[in-house]
Amino acid sequence: MVAVGFALAVTLPWIGLVLSAGGYSAIHPGENISAVMAVAVAGVAILGGAFLLAWAAEIAEKDVPRAFAIAVLAVLAVAPEYAVDALYAWRAGAGDAQAANLAVANMTGANRILIGLGWAGIALFSIYRATRTSDPAIRRREGTLTDAVTLDRDISIEITFLLAATAFAFFVPLNGGIGPLDTLFLVGLYVCYLVVVVRGDVEEPEAHVGVPAYFQGLARVPRVLFVLAGFAFSGAIIFTAVHPFAEGLETLGLQYGIPEFFMIQWVAPLASESPELVIVAYLVNKARSTAGFNALISSKLNQWTLLIGTLAVVYSISAGAIGTLPFDGKQAAEIWITAAQSLFAVAILTNFEISVREALVLFGLFASQVLAEFYVIRTYAEPTATSISVTILYAYTALYLVLAVWLFVKRRESVQRLLRRTLSDVRGAFSSSGRPEHSE
Repeated sequence: MVAVGFALAVTLPWIGLVLSAGGYSAIHPGENISAVMAVAVAGVAILGGAFLLAWAAEIAEKDVPRAFAIAVLAVLAVAPEYAVDALYAWRAGAGDAQAANLAVANMTGANRILIGLGWAGIALFSIYRATRTSDPAIRRREGTLTDAVTLDRDISIEITFLLAATAFAFFVPLNGGIGPLDTLFLVGLYVCYLVVVVRGDVEEPEAHVGVPAYFQGLARVPRVLFVLAGFAFSGAIIFTAVHPFAEGLETLGLQYGIPEFFMIQWVAPLASESPELVIVAYLVNKARSTAGFNALISSKLNQWTLLIGTLAVVYSISAGAIGTLPFDGKQAAEIWITAAQSLFAVAILTNFEISVREALVLFGLFASQVLAEFYVIRTYAEPTATSISVTILYAYTALYLVLAVWLFVKRRESVQRLLRRTLSDVRGAFSSSGRPEHSE
C-alpha cells in the first residue's frame, strides 16, 4: 500500500497543474508554462501511471486470460500514441494537407521505435539483468553475443497475427493513402485476435510479490474494483500527460535547432511510447521477461492494426465523408521501411527467442537509419534532402527484406511449427475443452 500511495502521490502535481489551468488542453509548454516544467511534472506523472497500470494488469491475470490482460495493458500503454496520431488525422480531414503526412510520419516513427529501441533494448536489458537475478527466460550459450531471451510459446498467436498485418501493410501505399478497406482489414484482424485470446483459458497466475500479490489475495469484488480503478486512473493520467510531455520535448528540441518534422516523427513518438517502455522494464526487473516481451509484441500488434486502421476513421469523421487519408511519396517509403523492419523482427521471433546479436542488429539498423536521415536534413536543403532521405529509406527497406527472407528460409521449420501451433490454438479457443496441449 505504501508503494501504491507513492505511485499516486507522484501524479498529484500533474493533477494540480491540470486543475489550475482549467484542463490539460489548456497547458501549452513554452507559452503558459515552461517546457522544462511540463517535461518534469508530466514525465513523473506518466511514470506513476505506468506503475499503476502494470500492477492492475498483473492483478487482472487472476481473473482473465493472461494474454487478454496483457492486450488491455498494451492498448492503454499506447493510447497516448493514438491520441497524437488522431490529432493529425483530424487536422488532415479539416483540410490541412501537411497534417496527413505528419500523421503517417508519427505512426511509422512510433512503430519503428517500438522495435528498434523497445524490442532490442528490453532484450539487452533482460539479459544484463539476469546476471544478477534468476530469470528462467534467459538462455545462456557458448559463443559471442549468443545469450538469448526465450519467449512463451503461447505468444505464437500474437506473432502470427503480426505477420499477417505486416504482409498487408506492404500494400497500403499502393492506394495512395489509408482508406476504408485498410480499416476493415486491419481493425477486423485485431478484433479476431481479441476474440481468440478472450476465449482462452484463465491460467493460474504466476507467483507475484508486492502490490500484485497483496491485491490478488483479496476477495474477488475489491480485487476487480482495484483493477478497474487502476486501468481507468492510470489510463487517464497517461493520456492527459503525454501530449504536454511530448510538446515540452518538442519545444526543447526546437530551441536547440532540431527540425520540426524530425521532432514529430521521432521525439513525439518516443515520449508517447515511454509509459510502455517503463512498464516492460518494470516487468523485466521482476524477472518477468516473458510477460514484458508479450506486452511489447501485443503493443506492436495493436499499433500495426488499430493505429493504422483508425486513422482513416478519424480522417473521415473530420472530413464529413468516408475518405482516404492521403500521403506523399516519402511517407509511402516510410511505411515500406516500417513494414520491412516489422517483417525482419517477426522472422527473428519465429524460433521464440531473441539473442544479444539479433537485438544489436535491430538496434544498429534502426539507429543508423535515423542518424543518417538526421544528418541529411541538417546538411541539405529541400528538395535535395527529401530525395536523399527517400533513397536511404529504400536502401534500408531492401536490407531489412533481404535479412528477413534469409531468416525465414533458414528457419522454415520453425515457421511451419509456429503456424501449426497458431492454428491449433485458434481451434482450441473455440472448442469446449479450451486450448489444446502442445507437444514440441
